[in-house]
Amino acid sequence: MKPGRAILASWALAVASFVLTVALYSRLPDPVPTHWNLRGEADGFSPKPLGPFTIPLLLLVSCVMLPVLPRISPKDFGMERFRRAFDRIVLATASFLFALDILVLLMAIGARISVGRAVFTMVGALFVVFGNFMGKLTKNFFIGVRTPWTLASEEVWLRTHRLAGKVLVLAGIAVVATGLLGVSAVVPLVILGLAAIIPVVYSYVVYRRLERFNGA
Repeated sequence: MKPGRAILASWALAVASFVLTVALYSRLPDPVPTHWNLRGEADGFSPKPLGPFTIPLLLLVSCVMLPVLPRISPKDFGMERFRRAFDRIVLATASFLFALDILVLLMAIGARISVGRAVFTMVGALFVVFGNFMGKLTKNFFIGVRTPWTLASEEVWLRTHRLAGKVLVLAGIAVVATGLLGVSAVVPLVILGLAAIIPVVYSYVVYRRLERFNGA
């Protein structure tokens, strides 16, 4: 199976990430800041020569590993039915990592950027993209809301992912807004936490309802 355009675009971003890092390498400090706390202060560093290439390497690994998942998925949990959606999720992930690499490089060479606001804006945008594809995912072991209850029932999987799509989009928009407005980091973290928990709880509730109905 030939890789789709989304996968090729992901590889292009991986290459661009390495090229950009090499181009700025001489201007980067040693060690390179690679992590910031909620106050926007650098609290994690990685030494050269590998430090600046942490995110490009992570992006490369994602480009190699993620497209393999449909090939190794068990027969009854195949991913081909939503392969186009999956390829776009891979591209969205690669785009997020590429943007994160740019942010880290700019911060490392001294650019004045509110890292917290930038990261939450990017994370929110990623949630919006993921949310738009949740409803297209069919039952599988690698992506989606994979709880014991969604994996046990096609109906629970379907209902849960319809809700998850809406929740992720709304949460993503809210988190983007907090990033742009510079709201306290606690707020987007709470929103993201709720967005992760709500579909899980909902899958259990729906499963129990269907179980009682079928047992009646």
